[in-house]
Amino acid sequence: MAGTSKIRVKTPKPSRRAKPFRCAAVDVGSNAIRFLAAEFAAPPRFTVLRADRNPVRLGHGVFINGRLSPGQLEEAVQVLRGYALLMRELGITAYRAVATSAVRESGNGEEFLGRVLDEAGLELEVINGSEEARLVHRAVKSRVDMSGGTWMMADLGGGSVEVSLADGGSVLWSESHTMGAVRLLEELAGGGQAPGSFLRLLEEYTQTLRITMALEGADPKGFIATGGNSETLAQMAMAAVDSEGVARFPVSTLSSLIQKLARLSYRERMEQLGLRGDRADVILPAAIVYERLAGLSGAGEITVPFVGVREGIVLDLADGLGRGDERRSRREREVLRAAVALGRKYRFDEPHGLHVAALSLSLFDQLKGLHKLGDEERDALQAAAMLHDIGSFVSYKSHHKHTLYLIANSDLPGLSPGQVRVVANVARYHRRSLPKLQHESYAGLDAGPKEVVRKLAALLRLADAMDREHRQKVQGVRAKVLGGTLVLTMVGEGDLLLEGWALKRKSDLFRRAYNMPVEISPRAKGKGEKR
Repeated sequence: MAGTSKIRVKTPKPSRRAKPFRCAAVDVGSNAIRFLAAEFAAPPRFTVLRADRNPVRLGHGVFINGRLSPGQLEEAVQVLRGYALLMRELGITAYRAVATSAVRESGNGEEFLGRVLDEAGLELEVINGSEEARLVHRAVKSRVDMSGGTWMMADLGGGSVEVSLADGGSVLWSESHTMGAVRLLEELAGGGQAPGSFLRLLEEYTQTLRITMALEGADPKGFIATGGNSETLAQMAMAAVDSEGVARFPVSTLSSLIQKLARLSYRERMEQLGLRGDRADVILPAAIVYERLAGLSGAGEITVPFVGVREGIVLDLADGLGRGDERRSRREREVLRAAVALGRKYRFDEPHGLHVAALSLSLFDQLKGLHKLGDEERDALQAAAMLHDIGSFVSYKSHHKHTLYLIANSDLPGLSPGQVRVVANVARYHRRSLPKLQHESYAGLDAGPKEVVRKLAALLRLADAMDREHRQKVQGVRAKVLGGTLVLTMVGEGDLLLEGWALKRKSDLFRRAYNMPVEISPRAKGKGEKR
């Protein structure tokens, strides 16, 4: 908008001495835009300074026409401009603004992001389903004791439902399904339907929702529902809210509510049940999705914690007040658990994956001065090393290519889409061909990620060579750069001749990526051997 001054909300690194800490979250969803401003004196507890919800249904039309409508786009920009002004008034020092499926799938999403930056001064980030699941889990575990087993979580929005298996530590597995409440309403509702036909259509359609692979042997301890529709359903069920702000009600009660909602028209839901207009139409599709997922989990009741993406964001921002090594350790554990969960889905050799990951990270840490990469790249290497052989689930022949496909088409909670692409390519190059521009997936990366892939894959190839027999004979490795040569000394038992031979063969990528030859020195004796 010409002549409009830009509003910039600075995001400095929070200081542990700066108390109280004020931060904000913006969640641009498919059915509404939400805002939360919070003040932290002693994380993780916070005081809500302001919580807003604006019923801008960006998903209307996107799921049919593929574009944000001009009117809704304009309205959303003005709402976000108001949030930016509010942040300045409240003295917010850090914020994160995210957008989900409607913007993610829209053909004019980039135009929207540009206008938000130019006219509101906000950097709006489009996130994927796994990041949504991670943020929701961050919020949920602050209210629900998730220890002692795994839980199924369902975060239902307007465009999608993020289904996760999680425990008190992290999200173990997540998957996004295009069965959001607004999308179902747009795609399935039609004029002139006979009473009850919409209900039957919804029930039949949601029966196609399957997550059996993830549930094999999981036996979830309970079912947690998040999203505005779950909160409305809990209120309709007159579920008591405990001291932590959590409500629980039987699945059978949800089934009764579905029948009641199906008998009422849109207007009757507003007049008799007091529902808002933008809730009265989507509540039935949402209830049926929750019922389907609760049934798949085997739970007898639904837990509603009344938190979501917004709360997860502010808790994430408050984590910045903690010690860096604690945050780093927590992040590493999250990535490891997500990779193990995906590996188990494809029945990988877990001891081999863990061992190659440990060797890879050892090389990474010892050679920091050489590769000059940071924590994000370390996370990517850990995941790639864990998962480099999962393509064998499809076929051992060309399994590195199958690995690329499986990782690239999976969600890894805790990793961004860009990191997942890097992980997939690093894992692909653990064997056989070196990275080439003829390879479509590699060629599609920008110059920076291409260099990261080459450097990380070079380390992975060396680590994988040291466990060629999948017997974990090499217990550790010492790496030093001497006179322009990388000298590797394996620590282990036995002669390690095969591992040394494999190292020489698979040092080709390291030589090219780092412009440095590799030399194998005599092995060091392992634990238990006489010196």
